[in-house]
Amino acid sequence: MTHPTPHTYQQQLLQQRDELRARLNQLRGGEPSRAAASAAHFAGHEDAPAQANTERDLELALDEHESAELRRIDAALQRITAGTYGQCTACGTTIPEARLHANPDAERCIDCQSALEAA
Repeated sequence: MTHPTPHTYQQQLLQQRDELRARLNQLRGGEPSRAAASAAHFAGHEDAPAQANTERDLELALDEHESAELRRIDAALQRITAGTYGQCTACGTTIPEARLHANPDAERCIDCQSALEAA
């Protein structure tokens, strides 16, 4: 059995990044920011103000989630370029291939990620 190389993960990360950017552009209706698209979407909105506010907050939260995902993908690509991909950024141990396969932008081993989430 051959083990995946950083190049294999790089291709996967590039594809994920391209798909995410395409999805963001489609959701935003092209090039405007999510905030601009949201403002245009809700201009003259006839729903109750509370519902419109909830929908606007959801769109902004989705934008933040997608932006964070892009940052994680870009950081993983930078680690590949630097030659540190697959090493935990917290403790330096090797991140198991199963974790990288499931989450190619993982920057921490399971123990360090669990400790971070518990804090």
